[in-house]
Amino acid sequence: MTTPPAHDSASADASTSPPPAPSPRRTDPRLTAAIVASALFMQNLDSTAVMTALPAMARELGEEPARLGAAITAYLVALTVFIPLSGWVADRFGAKRVFMLAIVLFTIASVLCGRATGLAELVAARVLQGLGGAMMLPVARLLLLRQVRKDEILTAMTWLTMPALIGPIMGPPLGGLLTDTLGWRSVFLINLPIGVLGLVMVAWKIAPAPVAPPGPPDVAGLALTGAALALVMFGLETVGRGITPPLVSEATLAAGLLTGWVAVRHCRRVVRPAVDFALLRIPSFWQAAGPGTLFRIGAGATPFLIPTLLQIGFGHSASEAGLVSFATALGALAMKPLARPVLRRFGFRATITVCCVLAAASIALSASFTAAWPLWSVFLVLALSGLLRSLQFTAISALAFADVPAERFSAATGFFATLQQLAPALGVVLATATLEASAALAGRPHGTLATADFALAFLVAGALALAAAPFFARMAPDAGADVSGHGVGVRRRRGA
Repeated sequence: MTTPPAHDSASADASTSPPPAPSPRRTDPRLTAAIVASALFMQNLDSTAVMTALPAMARELGEEPARLGAAITAYLVALTVFIPLSGWVADRFGAKRVFMLAIVLFTIASVLCGRATGLAELVAARVLQGLGGAMMLPVARLLLLRQVRKDEILTAMTWLTMPALIGPIMGPPLGGLLTDTLGWRSVFLINLPIGVLGLVMVAWKIAPAPVAPPGPPDVAGLALTGAALALVMFGLETVGRGITPPLVSEATLAAGLLTGWVAVRHCRRVVRPAVDFALLRIPSFWQAAGPGTLFRIGAGATPFLIPTLLQIGFGHSASEAGLVSFATALGALAMKPLARPVLRRFGFRATITVCCVLAAASIALSASFTAAWPLWSVFLVLALSGLLRSLQFTAISALAFADVPAERFSAATGFFATLQQLAPALGVVLATATLEASAALAGRPHGTLATADFALAFLVAGALALAAAPFFARMAPDAGADVSGHGVGVRRRRGA
């Protein structure tokens, strides 16, 4: 016989006990999510807008465009190196305080980037940006999870995942517009008002979470994990781009994988590891972290392939390509009111499995794009694809934390955020490798791409995304039911 909940006992003694004090008014989880998401929007917008401004930056700073890629690489390496540390820092000093510091660091670094007069200054400022960005995503999610109930996680994640979808789509056209009208420095300086507004809103509306001493950090694990991520990200970002001498990127990538293997072995032996791989024993977290990452890699190839195909393959301008690519963001916006009712009706297993198949098909459908397609028809396909991927990302993000105990949220957010950063980079590597292999098999010179190369790249990306579906189909029917609400009433009536 189960013990009745505490509030039921209190109800039984209501006639003899004083009425309970009213609970403090909580911030609406949608408002909390929107506030922390504004900082993430700034981060995602910046990381993609900068790519559009690289040629102008290279001209003014007197550098080769390939060498300016070091600014991108420095940011991504710093981002991935410091993410595993974010959970411990948030527990030690408080999530709200750390999140506000992250906004300050990112904003100050953005101003320094906009005032840089040489490559060395720019790279140093980008490293500082990466440090701030590394604390933003996992700590923002941690701050949100600690202020919402289980049944509010889905709503909160719907709002929180929007910047990850909209920022990369808005970045290229906005970056091009700012660069053409105000100069490349404005791409960085626009973060100043966004950062100040976000800082004020966090200080005003977000309640501080209690600080729990996390114990000593796993210094060896952090060092090994950071080194592995830095080497892997450096290898991925420089391979085939002419930034480093031949074989350096490949050797760095191999060293990163070897260091990663050592880091995994270490983290599985210690009590408080830098990366808690024991989280993968939680079935819902494993589904989001394993097959979910597989899907993200396939989907991560399309933001690179679409604008490149429209410009190189079909001869459209950068502005036209950016506006057409914006259809994905519109589809993501249309999804926002659909996520909760869909998951409540069908549950995580059916929704994620079916959505995985449909989203993979929409990626593969892009292989049929030709110059004869009207832009409006391409726009519609991309909008549908954006809706499906947005629903999938929202469901996966909510599922990841559905069954994670509250005391392990810090470890889970850092782990999951690391995978989220790696997946898009792997998606771009998948796309570029497929394009180059297709061109080589066709006997075309290096760098000469045809529409057929892009078609193959879309098919490969779609196939990889589809490969996650069988894993999702093995999920328990009631996985994450406390979050989705699917079948909860039936289980309660059965006494579950």
